[in-house]
Amino acid sequence: MNTSYNSHQTGSLQARYGLRVAARLSAGLDGVPHDISERLRVARQQAVARRKQPRPLARLRTATAVSRTGPTAALSLGDDGLGDNLGLWGWLTSSALVVTLAIGLVTINVLLDDDRTMELADLDTALLTDDLPPEAYADPGFLQYLKVGRSQPLTSR
Repeated sequence: MNTSYNSHQTGSLQARYGLRVAARLSAGLDGVPHDISERLRVARQQAVARRKQPRPLARLRTATAVSRTGPTAALSLGDDGLGDNLGLWGWLTSSALVVTLAIGLVTINVLLDDDRTMELADLDTALLTDDLPPEAYADPGFLQYLKVGRSQPLTSR
């Protein structure tokens, strides 16, 4: 969006500069002999014929059908889409990207499962090597004691 604005602004500035140069050259044409002015006119016509033509921004496609389902609508752009214009390299690139994405997702899943397994193994190791029996951790009063007992010092009655 910003790039198209800058290119439009640049094109506008170039057009204004070209008009100012043309006006300045035309103003100095009064004292030039006829044969030189004709050569200049022909050169100007050739330059205008060879100038770079602006590229169209994008090829606009019109919708061929509208399908409505409840409160939503979808536009169909016809059958000449991705399959016709992609070619062999396009298909290979698309396939490689999909395979890479799948491998990445599987790798992330395996790593997260391994991390979770290691956390559970550490917890099990701590439970089994502790002096307390595992049933103590299941007691709600003991869990409350652990929460409160660690933050406040024990006081004797």
